[in-house]
Amino acid sequence: MPDPLGPLFDALESINEELTGFAARLARLEDAGAVRGTAGKKGASGEDDGSDSTRVPGTPIAWHKVPEDEREELWGLFVSWVIRMADTYELTTEQLPHACWWEHGAVVAELTALWTGWESTYSSEEDAAAGPYLWHDAWARGIERIGRMWLGECTNGYHQQKSRTVWGTDPAYRKTAIEAGPPRTGGGSSKPKAA
Repeated sequence: MPDPLGPLFDALESINEELTGFAARLARLEDAGAVRGTAGKKGASGEDDGSDSTRVPGTPIAWHKVPEDEREELWGLFVSWVIRMADTYELTTEQLPHACWWEHGAVVAELTALWTGWESTYSSEEDAAAGPYLWHDAWARGIERIGRMWLGECTNGYHQQKSRTVWGTDPAYRKTAIEAGPPRTGGGSSKPKAA
């Protein structure tokens, strides 16, 4: 009679092998991160960028959270990457306005995400070759989104401010929205109106 626990032990052995493999890969990634973190002078291309930063390539960036003492250097690296990519991919003004892309917060956010994705893809030797393809797919969608959604009239070669209301400058507006509360299920306002 076969052992009724045999399949369970086989499954546990398989899980153990997977966990051992994951642990080994994690150790390699941590070692690679420690090496990049201490060296800090090699960019995603493997070239010396002259930086003393300990930022690991591919680390997400929220520009409003970057410390002032790191902002200028990091911005310079980012701008250099944008210019290189614009030339490499032969971007037109309709795709990315040459005169003012940096004046559009959403464009900067989109390009920053593409930059950190590019760094992550091309700085790791652990990638299984799908990363570059996936990055190019994200690049195509991101550049399309920039041209379609974020630019307004700037595709003519000159920066033109969008005609819009800036939401974050009115404290009364914020207070009203917060006090309204989340919507109720079934539609309608979240709070009953005073009679």
